[in-house]
Amino acid sequence: MKKLLTVLAALIVLILIIAGVVLWITVEDEEPGPTPPPTETEAQQPDWCPSYEVLAAPGTWESAPSDDPVNPTFNPQSFMLSITQPIQGAYSPDDVKVWTLPYTAEFKNIQSMGEKSYDASREEGTDTLLQEMEKTHSECPQTPFILAGFSQGAVIMGDVASEIGNGRATIPAGNIAGVTLIADGRREPAFGQVVGNPVAGVGAEIALHPVNALIQPIVPQATMRGSRAGGFGELDGRVNEICAPDDSICDAPPNVEDALGRAQALIDANGVHALYATNPNVIPGTTANQWTVDWIHGIING
Repeated sequence: MKKLLTVLAALIVLILIIAGVVLWITVEDEEPGPTPPPTETEAQQPDWCPSYEVLAAPGTWESAPSDDPVNPTFNPQSFMLSITQPIQGAYSPDDVKVWTLPYTAEFKNIQSMGEKSYDASREEGTDTLLQEMEKTHSECPQTPFILAGFSQGAVIMGDVASEIGNGRATIPAGNIAGVTLIADGRREPAFGQVVGNPVAGVGAEIALHPVNALIQPIVPQATMRGSRAGGFGELDGRVNEICAPDDSICDAPPNVEDALGRAQALIDANGVHALYATNPNVIPGTTANQWTVDWIHGIING
């Protein structure tokens, strides 16, 4: 009996040794599997990337393609400077990048036929803005964007927000921290969040869309495109619309009477449209630019 137990023990030890050798050989022979690619969250955000990028789009006649996007000087009276300069003064450029869209920002019309058309200017601005966003996102995929625009710049920012929010752009909607549009020519009450006093009208591109062909002699190649397809999509709750009462750019009557007269109003847009930095009737207790500065601070500072 003792001898039998000894033999059984020896067999068990031998089996364990053989199993260990086989396992060792198997592990040694296995090729290492491919290393899974790092996710965006894991590794691809360099230390030098800014915590936020603030993108500002000036209105008509307030920018130029050659302007410095970090230190714009083309028009010292540009409304957007009253927003970007306080933000630049409050944060290190390494932490918060402030970039102002350099584009032609013109609006050819019967009084200035030598200017770039609204369609071409708007398309140029949109392309330049997307190039900047795509460049930042490729280098710093975790850096969120804060968008703000005025007048023609608000149309551009709103169009880009619509593309992103509806999944028609390469930038993920999750990378947009917020959007503020001041005097948006494609404003519709159904889309975005109303900031300040409500207005009854709509953006000029909405109101004049049905009579687009009739107004072309006055504003050639200024296509009144109507609604943004899908509105702002996923970004709707993060898009703010600010419009002064009686501003013909964003508070146009929704009927199509006197199309030529309203086309002329696009050209003559001054008065209310030029007073957002001081007009107390837009947002109670503050101005549109100061509200936007405070809103940006609120996002950055949490």
